[in-house]
Amino acid sequence: MDTDVNMKLNDFGRIVENTWFDLVNHVRNIKLHAFIVMPNHIHGLIEIYNDIPVGAGSKPVRNNTPNDEPAPTEHGKTKSISEIVRQFKTFSSRHINKSRNAPGNSVWQRNYHEHVVRNDNSYLKISGYIINNPAHWRRDKYFV
Repeated sequence: MDTDVNMKLNDFGRIVENTWFDLVNHVRNIKLHAFIVMPNHIHGLIEIYNDIPVGAGSKPVRNNTPNDEPAPTEHGKTKSISEIVRQFKTFSSRHINKSRNAPGNSVWQRNYHEHVVRNDNSYLKISGYIINNPAHWRRDKYFV
């Protein structure tokens, strides 16, 4: 196995990567961990945590972003993983389609796979799998 394999991203891959890392600017209470863009899929770990203050004075954040940017999360509201993934897919698709002048085209498959990481051993195993995924690409059935 070649352990020194890197994915070289094209323009669409860079859009996907930038959209992923930009999630923290639009979704409250998340921390991004291991992530990789592969030629036909991505892997990423998202930690959702709760540090929401309880009490009066919470106001929704106003959306002053351009139309192709996600609105910031309302103050005090934690998004579900399905909403975070939906947002990621929507905005990365919008940027990809804008760059290829193909509005409305499908970019992502309809669903996604999720797994709840419950302990340090699971985290280490999954993050290691993500980080080392490029080394396994040559054995993938879609490798050309």
